[in-house]
Amino acid sequence: MNYLLDTNVFLWFIHGDQELPEKFKDLIEDPVNDIYISHASLWEIAIKYSLGKLKLKRPFSDLVPGIIEENSFSVLEIKTSHIVKIAELPYIHKDPFDRIIFAQSFVENIKMLYTDQIFDKYITLLK
Repeated sequence: MNYLLDTNVFLWFIHGDQELPEKFKDLIEDPVNDIYISHASLWEIAIKYSLGKLKLKRPFSDLVPGIIEENSFSVLEIKTSHIVKIAELPYIHKDPFDRIIFAQSFVENIKMLYTDQIFDKYITLLK
């Protein structure tokens, strides 16, 4: 199965944070699953890291390729079709990073692992 990690899920996983739901940890660690991290998440992390709002256990420069390769994650690039989907989404969430990650998940038909319940509203509206 393919899974796209929301930014907070990715961060909780790489830091071994107890906030990460156990079922997500199991899915991410299962070698049968293909795990994706969005360029948007890496961009979001870079901004927060550079502003001093986010502490990482390793330098940001080690996220790519270090942590991503060590965990066999794939990076999902932002495509024009993802941006087009954003224009079609109802405006129920202001965070541009979350909006593009959700659009990527929807367009690529990749199940998203998230804890922010606002994504449930998108899923309900787009059925």
